[in-house]
Amino acid sequence: MLSALRNTLRNPILRLFHTTSSQATEKFDHKRIPLDDEGVQGEKIVDLDSVLKSKQNLFPTIESDDMLFDGTPYKNLPICNIRISHNNTILTLTDAAGSVKLIKSCGIEGFKNAKKGTNIAAQTTAISLATKAIDRGFKTVRVKVRGLGPGRLAAVKGLQMGGLDIVSITDNTRVSWNPPRPRKVRRL
Repeated sequence: MLSALRNTLRNPILRLFHTTSSQATEKFDHKRIPLDDEGVQGEKIVDLDSVLKSKQNLFPTIESDDMLFDGTPYKNLPICNIRISHNNTILTLTDAAGSVKLIKSCGIEGFKNAKKGTNIAAQTTAISLATKAIDRGFKTVRVKVRGLGPGRLAAVKGLQMGGLDIVSITDNTRVSWNPPRPRKVRRL
C-alpha cells in the first residue's frame, strides 16, 4: 500500500475525469472564430497629430467661402448630407442651392431590419453613393453629418473610399440645451 502511494505521488495525475474527443476539440474551435468586428479604421480612435499636421487651416476663416477647390468656390460646392440614427443611415447629395441630386439609404442598398444600423451598411451605402456621384460629374463635396449612431465615421470613410474628395466635414447634430422632462422611473 505504501509503495502504491509513492507511485501516485511520483506520477502526477493529469486528468481526474474523462472527456470525449468532441469536447476536447471544442476548445480549439474557439481559436478559429474571428474576433469581434472592430469597425472602420478611425471609428474608435483618431490620431489628431496627423490631422493637425496635414491641414494648415483647420477652421474656416472669412476667406473660406471664396477658396477654390478644383476650380469651384467653396460656397458653390455640392453638399453631401449624412443623417444617422441607430436604425438607419441616409445619405443625400445636393447642389449648393439645396436641390436634391441623389439619395441613398442602407435600406435601399439591400440591408434589412437591424442590419441597416451597422457601420458596414453605412460604409457600403456611402461607397455606392460616391460611385453614382462621380458618374454624374460630382468630384469634390462638402459633408454635413447629423445624428449619433454606429455609421458616423463609416459613412465619411465610405465616401472617401468611393473616390469623392471631401473638402470639409461639418457636424450638424442637434443639441437640446433644455430637454423635456424624462419619464418617471418604472417601479416593479
